[in-house]
Order: sequence, then C-alpha cells, then structure tokens
Amino acid sequence: MKVERIAAVPLEKGQAIIFAAKAAEEHINKRVEKAVYLGGGSFGRAVKIIFADGQEIVVKLLRAQGMLAKEVHDLALLKSCCSADIPAVLFSRPKGGGIPVDLYAMEKIEGKIALLSFKLFFSGKRTRLAFADKVTEALHELHGHTHKKFGDTMNPDCDSWREFYRPFAAEVLKGAERMYDGGELDGSIIKAMRAAWEKFDVIFSEEVREACLIHGDLNVGNIMVSGTRVSGFIDPLNSMYADREYDLFQFDNLTGKRFFLRETYIKKYGASRYCMQKLAFYGLWNEVYCYIKSGVLVNLIMKPLVRNMVRRLGEL
Repeated sequence: MKVERIAAVPLEKGQAIIFAAKAAEEHINKRVEKAVYLGGGSFGRAVKIIFADGQEIVVKLLRAQGMLAKEVHDLALLKSCCSADIPAVLFSRPKGGGIPVDLYAMEKIEGKIALLSFKLFFSGKRTRLAFADKVTEALHELHGHTHKKFGDTMNPDCDSWREFYRPFAAEVLKGAERMYDGGELDGSIIKAMRAAWEKFDVIFSEEVREACLIHGDLNVGNIMVSGTRVSGFIDPLNSMYADREYDLFQFDNLTGKRFFLRETYIKKYGASRYCMQKLAFYGLWNEVYCYIKSGVLVNLIMKPLVRNMVRRLGEL
C-alpha cells in the first residue's frame, strides 16, 4: 500500500450518473430507465442503474488510477470465500470512449447499509446481538481462508505479519510527521502516534500465526441489512492476507459499538494478548493513512481514535 497523496479525477454527481448509465447500456445491452446517485467516498462514486425490465445493478466509478484490477479481483475472491452475500462483478471497463474514469458494475445487494437502518439501531438488545452473531460468523468464515504468505491478495510475499505491516506503519508515521510540520495535522494526533510507535514492539510482540483473508473495511457502512437481517457485505478495501484482528477495528467506528460487533467476535473466537492496543493502533494508522491519500480529515472518526490510542497505551 503506497503512502502518498492520490490525485483524484474530478467527478460531479451529475457526471457520475451520465457515465454510469452510458456504460450500463453499452455492456448490458438494455435500455436504462433510471440512474440514481448513491454516494461515494474520496475515490469512488456509486450509481444505481434501473433498466426498463426492472433489473437493478450498481456501477462504481473510480476516481483514481490503479484501483480497478484490485477491486474486481478482491470482490471475486471474497465472494468465493464468504457465506454473506457479496456482489458479483458483472463487467469492468477502463476509462476511454468519453468516460474519463475506470468503472465496474456489480449486482445490487438487497436492503440498505446498517448505518442508515433506524429499525436496526433502535431494536432491542437481543436483536442487535443476533445481528452481531451473523456478521461475526460470516467474517470468521472469511478469516478461515488462509495463505502461506502475508500481504496484498494479488501478491502476498511476506513471511510474517510484522515484515509486511511494520514498514507500512513506518511510512504512515513519516507521512504524518511531514503533515504535522506543514501544519496539516493536529499536535494531539502526532503525539499519540509517536507514543504508540515507541510501544510498537510491545503491542506487536505476539506472533500472528496465520495469514487470514480479510475484508479490510467492514464497518456498519459496508454491512447491508434487510429489516434487521444481514443481507450482505460490500466495498472491501485493501483486502489482504493479514492478522485477522485487522478486520476488527472498524467495528467500533460510526455506530458500530451499538451492535457489540467487536465484543461478539472476540467472545466467540478469541483474541491476542494485546488485541485492544493493536486495534487502537490499526484504527489510528488507517485513518491517518486515508487522510494522507485523500487530503480529507474526518474529525468525527479521528478524534475518538486518538483518545482510544492514548487510553490503550495507558493500559500497558
């Protein structure tokens, strides 16, 4: 994973809708009845396509180079290894022919994201625990698919997790120091990172014995629900053969704590000695990494991560 700012292709909501509809008609060979903008992050835009015959698909437009092959590969890999529904890729298309970005189309998963499900959020504790049970069961099944090497799913080549992760973490810290020197990063963030880095050898002292397949971004914004039932997982990010606990820090982001996801996974499947310190480290480093790449700082997520890192260091 390169730790550098990525230049994103400008892509407005209206443009995304036009380009998605154009690509869908070209590749599916059906008339598009309606195109609805679903949203997006720093480097992606999602559009729902409704064909005249009622079929619905989702087109994802990628605003950065080099994402297409990885995302298509990982969706197919995760779909083959997980009991939770993961969208199948229907077609992919590099930029060109009047469309300035790479894109791909995939099946539409039933329901809405858990983050926006008020029915689930306000359900009783028993329902929320049942939801957590299904999510963690499917995730643990995914983690059961292992590799002899650690690293990116397309080319795992490291003999240990530390061999893969430590150089990446060091580069993120260097990038954070540059941003701090340039006035782009708050002092509380770099202070917490420096303190955590001093304890790296303690936090990561326990060997990770298996290189497990991970989703990479499984939070309540990427878990689909129909009513209160889990209907699928979407949008893997930087999927790897990695420490399985790397998939757990996202569970506490946004409204995740409401559903006991991290606690349920650990209760059912166990954890390493310094699991909570690792999750704090993973969470903070990931958010700073995303900030370095995109230039977008989400304080709603960043500030709790900094506080959690300080708290967990105090427990050592």
